[in-house]
Amino acid sequence: MIILCNEKKMSIHKLAMESAVAPSTIKNILYGKSQNPGIVTLKMLCDGMGLSLTEFFDTEEFRNLEQEIK
Repeated sequence: MIILCNEKKMSIHKLAMESAVAPSTIKNILYGKSQNPGIVTLKMLCDGMGLSLTEFFDTEEFRNLEQEIK
């Protein structure tokens, strides 16, 4: 998400304002304190960045994840 913020030239404060997600929540996600944010939070962040959830997850990082349950 840091890469997306940089690409969109959005600070944490601006993303918080655009997405209605608390800055502390965004910081916790960005710095690894919150490793499993809910889908509603992700949707709100995507809305704030002008992305769909599909666009958010359509990256090499997500394509190359190993399946957790085998």
